Parts: sequence; structure tokens; C-alpha cells
Amino acid sequence: MRVQLVCAAVLTAVLLTPAAPAHPATTGTHSVVTWGASADRVGDGVPDRAYRLVVRTSAGGSDLRVRLSNAFGDRPLTLDSVWAGTQDTGALLVSGSNRRLTFDGARSVTVPAGQTLFSDALPGKWPAGANLVVSLHSRDAAGPATGHGMAMQTSYTTQGDHTAEESADNWTDRTGSWFYLDAVTVRTAARTGAVAALGDSITDGWQSSGDLNRRWPDYLARRLQRAGSDIQGVANEGISGNKILADGAGQSALNRFDRDVLSLPGVRTVFLFEGVNDLKADTGVTADDLIAGYRQVIARAHAAGKCVAGATIAPFKGWSEWNPAAEAVRQAVNEFVRTGGEFDAVTDFDRILRSPYDRERILPVFDGGDHLHPNDKGMQAMADAVDLTALTCPYPPT
Repeated sequence: MRVQLVCAAVLTAVLLTPAAPAHPATTGTHSVVTWGASADRVGDGVPDRAYRLVVRTSAGGSDLRVRLSNAFGDRPLTLDSVWAGTQDTGALLVSGSNRRLTFDGARSVTVPAGQTLFSDALPGKWPAGANLVVSLHSRDAAGPATGHGMAMQTSYTTQGDHTAEESADNWTDRTGSWFYLDAVTVRTAARTGAVAALGDSITDGWQSSGDLNRRWPDYLARRLQRAGSDIQGVANEGISGNKILADGAGQSALNRFDRDVLSLPGVRTVFLFEGVNDLKADTGVTADDLIAGYRQVIARAHAAGKCVAGATIAPFKGWSEWNPAAEAVRQAVNEFVRTGGEFDAVTDFDRILRSPYDRERILPVFDGGDHLHPNDKGMQAMADAVDLTALTCPYPPT
């Protein structure tokens, strides 16, 4: 779903202060996630397939590392060639930018089933807001493949190992998914942190414009960059159809929280915006059920030294699974988010997105067309509604 600001008066975020102030280190450097995408199963692995994956950085820094994921694999995954460069256009790379990544000094790496692992650091500076291209190849991939299904970004595939090539000549097939890659980090100032947006299809960017980075976390990343905030990294950990409480479209938020959020370097704040898939379509989930799920996220994040920003559930009347019972749950949950005092910060996406003429519906100018997902304007309005100071968590990074 997406959001755009109508005027300054509508864009309020409610701030609550954390209980245990402590300032992060201000000297030295550390690793911070600059891009992330939640892992899920994406079909089966294809032998001798190569992928040229286009991702957008948020925080700039040095010593880039990529995290490869075989989280949903049922056997070891061997990647025999992994390169990183900068996109020129399409599958074409900027001349001289493509460089080989290594793993404990080796060119090939085997990721055990159910695991993730990082590459060695790639020396050099990497800018914020750039299209990084990770090219990887597996000679014998098979069984369940791990990746992110709805990338809202065109990447490229080919048969055979063409990962070292900067030319686009052999990269003629396209894909709208990311494969075997779930995070990228850079090394930057110790005062710099990241926010991880834990969400569903609205966070994942459905109904935003593809290949233009207009998901609401993308707009947020650009705001943070312009403001010179200490929060520079933004990891989009949304999965379309995802729920807080139950597996289905990906593992539930509770079940994937450690891997998709807490394991990411430099995350200082968790931004929780989920719940609509739990309550719609007569699932039987009550407000108390959903609030209990929120409390688990808050408790686990706080135990790990992170702050938690919460967001109200956006209106969705007109969507096929809306009914008065689901609306009643939404209203009760939103009241808890606004007034419960358990989140460290609150952004009222419901208030920003809803129509003044029918508060159960999304404002038409923000509606992507299905009455649930915002368009580009809606996405921007959501990002504009976030109080940037609320994301600078006082807990020290772990």
C-alpha cells in the first residue's frame, strides 16, 4: 500500500519516548545493512543458471559485503562465482565496476541448507542511493530455491556463467524476483544505524511503480539521506500477503523476525507495519490476538536492544475481503497502537491514508486501484508521515 501527504496538517506522527536512554557509540566504524529483502521460497533451483540482481543501496559506506541465503533449501547450495558492480542501464554494468566477491578468500562458496552467510568485504567506497548489481551462478542448484518473489525491480538471468561480464549481451532473460541474496552491508561511522521495515505487500511495494524505487521505505531512505540523519540504512523486510501470527505467504512475522530483522547488522529500530492480512477474510483473529503478536515483537526487539516504531493499520473498505467485523478489529488494534504506550514511536498511517468522507476507505488520490494498496503518491505520503527523529533509537546497537 502507498501513501502521499495531502498537507502538513495531516501528516502527524505520535512519538513516545523509550524507557532506557543510552547513546550509541560515536567513534569508529561498524557494519550497517544498506539493502535487505525478506527470504521466502521462490520455486526450484535451476542448474547452470546465473542471476544478475539489481538492488538499491540506502546507506553509503565502504567494504561492501553481500549475504547469500539458502534459508529454504533442503540441500547445500554451491555458488561458484559471485560478482558485484554498478548498473548502467538494464543488464549493462558501468565499465570497470564489476568485481569478484570471495568467501574466506575462496571464489566458490557452499551455503548449508537453512543457513545464510556473508561474503568477504569488497574494498572501496559505495554510494548511497545507487543501483548495485550482484551477479551469481550455481552449476548444480536444485531443490527449493530461496529468494524474494515480488521485487518490483527487473533483474536478469542467463544460462551458463556470465557473471564476470559487464556487457548485457548474454543477459537476455528477465525476472521480477531476487534469488539467493537477502542483504547487503557496508562499513560506515559507528553513529550510523539502520531501520528495518517489517511488513506485508504495502511495504513490499505492490502497486508502486516498478523499477523506480517508489515503495514507502524507498521514499523514507531518500528523506533520511537528505536530512543527514544518523539513520541511513533502510532494509525492506516486507512480504506480500504476510501475517503477524500465521505462516502462509512466507513465514509469519514472528517466525521470521530473527533472520529477517534481528540478524541484520546495524539495525537500531524496527518499524512494524503489519496486521491487515491477519484480520481480513474472516480469519477469526481478534484484536487481542493481534495485540499479543505486536507485544511479542516489541519484547523481542527490546531484548535485543532495538527500538520499535509501530504504525496503525490502513483502511481497506472496498477490498473483496473487507467486512464490518474485520473493520472493528482494525479499529481496536489501531486504538492500542495509538494509545497503548508500548511502542517507542507511532506513525498513524490510517490517519494519513483515509478519506475524510469515509474513514474506512483509502483516499482516492492515494488508492492504487484495489482499495487496499496505495499508489506512488500514497507511498510517499506514508514516508513523509514518519518522524525521522523517532527512528534514532537511543538503545546501543548490538
